[in-house]
Amino acid sequence: MTFTVQNPIWKPLAPAFTNVEIVRREINRKNPGLNLRDYHDLHRYSVTNDQFWMDLWEHLGVIYSIPPLKVLESGSHPQTPTWFPGARLNYAENILRYNNDSVACTCVDESGAAANYTFRQLRSLVAEMAAALKVHGLAPGDRVAAIVTNSVNAISIALATASIGGIYTSTAPDMGVKGILDRYRQIRPKFIFVETEVLYAGKTINLRSKARDVVSDLCMHGLKFAVLLPSRVSSIEISDIKHSIPLSQFLASSDKRPLEFAQLPFDHPLFILYTSGTTGPPKCIIHRVGGILVQTMKDASFCFGVGFNDTLLQYTTAGWMMWNFMLAALPLGARLVVYDGSPFHPSITSFLEVVTSQSVSVLGVSPRFLSVLQGQEPRLIRPSGFEALRTVAVGGAVLSPILHSWTQQAFGANTRVMTAMGGTDICTSFVTSVLSLPVYAGEIPCKTLGIKVEVFDTAGSNIEHTGQAGELVCTRPHPSIPLGFWGDNSGEKFIQTYFSTFRDAWRQGDFIVVNPHTKGLIIQGRSDGVLNPRGIRFGSGEIYALLEQFHPTIDDYICVGQHRSQDQDERVLLFIKMASNKILSNALVRRIRETIRTGLTPRHVPEYIIQVKDIPYTTNGKKIEVAIKQIISGEKIAASGAVANPEAFEEYYQFVDIEQFRERSARSKL
Repeated sequence: MTFTVQNPIWKPLAPAFTNVEIVRREINRKNPGLNLRDYHDLHRYSVTNDQFWMDLWEHLGVIYSIPPLKVLESGSHPQTPTWFPGARLNYAENILRYNNDSVACTCVDESGAAANYTFRQLRSLVAEMAAALKVHGLAPGDRVAAIVTNSVNAISIALATASIGGIYTSTAPDMGVKGILDRYRQIRPKFIFVETEVLYAGKTINLRSKARDVVSDLCMHGLKFAVLLPSRVSSIEISDIKHSIPLSQFLASSDKRPLEFAQLPFDHPLFILYTSGTTGPPKCIIHRVGGILVQTMKDASFCFGVGFNDTLLQYTTAGWMMWNFMLAALPLGARLVVYDGSPFHPSITSFLEVVTSQSVSVLGVSPRFLSVLQGQEPRLIRPSGFEALRTVAVGGAVLSPILHSWTQQAFGANTRVMTAMGGTDICTSFVTSVLSLPVYAGEIPCKTLGIKVEVFDTAGSNIEHTGQAGELVCTRPHPSIPLGFWGDNSGEKFIQTYFSTFRDAWRQGDFIVVNPHTKGLIIQGRSDGVLNPRGIRFGSGEIYALLEQFHPTIDDYICVGQHRSQDQDERVLLFIKMASNKILSNALVRRIRETIRTGLTPRHVPEYIIQVKDIPYTTNGKKIEVAIKQIISGEKIAASGAVANPEAFEEYYQFVDIEQFRERSARSKL
């Protein structure tokens, strides 16, 4: 990859006063012989000295009943030790550490209506929920599932479950019955909380049929009963949903016992999250109490820059890891704006008005949101209208240099537009941004503290200083490596998934390169979707970065490799979704080819560039490259419930024999 020297698009305004610089100085003071001069020194310390995790424990003020005996001790695998042995703590107790009349969360819907809940009120809601769960027999280790919107109900259910030592898991209401059952059948929840009706994009969606099918099936897999959440839109009939009771009746069974926090080991299970499962059954990832707590608080504080008196609005569903992540704002003394609905309804303007009216200081969105904003309402962003906004945190997909630069310019110098990359697998980041480092367009400034990220070639050698792209790996254990997969008692599937490619190194499955000039990191896509025509390996992200300049004529795109049985090589196909009512002309195809040829090399130019009606995405907003690669290479794919638009898959089967497709297209035009 070719790099040019560039100027940062954002520079730190007061780096010495940032949270991460404060902790660097704290560590220096505690260790007189240590002289950590900057973030990069601090990172090296964090991945070479286990004492860093105790430094972090103390800095974050982790609440515990019994302190740890030490930081870690060996476990069944070199990358999965036992963390903080001997310690006893509770996740919910740490999240609910404040019990005052400051506002903890503000729930907002598409209409703009807002409801405030103080820390004291939130704690009371959790206490009532926990008491009802205990009355009905929830015990440590039992699973509580939910099909919920982003709401105060979701927060209180999760924290009540955690207070008892149960294991919480959730999906968004838009997931199909099959996708929900693919997940929940595996973990066999004791209770499930289900929305009966939601409002999204101005439409009222009745979920009675979905609730009935899910509950009926799970009752054959250990479910005691379902709790039906009330509709906020209308009154619907729910009497035909067997083995269920309304939330009001469930809470009425509470015996009003005081809120207690079970004291649990650091490695006690807390949350179950899921791999995407776009082409097969999702894996159930078990996250530990302490790992989620310290890692999400660390990233929210050091990377997002969240602190006292901040307001965080992370646009997310209850089925994405960012929902679990955002809870870390509460113990940092910040307020959550919990948004339920579409950010595009009734318009982007309405969503931006929420950001302004709620004095949001940290806003979490996706590149897709920014792309739509750029195309539809570029004049709506006036820096003077976002006086509280200090950080726009972009995640979920790769942020291209062009869109990154546009967003930074649109929001102004007082707002940092940052991007990070992590994963559901660890519920935290591998590479990120901190307020003490400059930001370069399309780059992620640094590696996350405590995460020893390296870039490996196929032979397992570190190539990050060469400017070549390779596999993102983690070569040292950290507390948010999961406990394993639910049902994988031997751990064989877990080890095979993450540690089979490189010995004792976690392979994340992302293709990454380090800019030798800036030290910034660039994600180029999934490594299992790496393009390899004629022996040159590159990520789809390189192509996508160049296609940004064709916006808004081109609406979307996906670039994948096609394997053919008669040829060991692969060819690259680029599929283009045009803006409404536009046709992919021969002239535009030539411009795209020339742009890629001059911006990269002739070998990067796709062999075919084809217009399609739609691009498949997961429900979390990620392009599904691997499944499309499999389809056009001749495999039959059954779309799972994690695919937001499974009907999009069908169009791609016609491209298995691309030459025949072109002949048919040519004849149809005669």
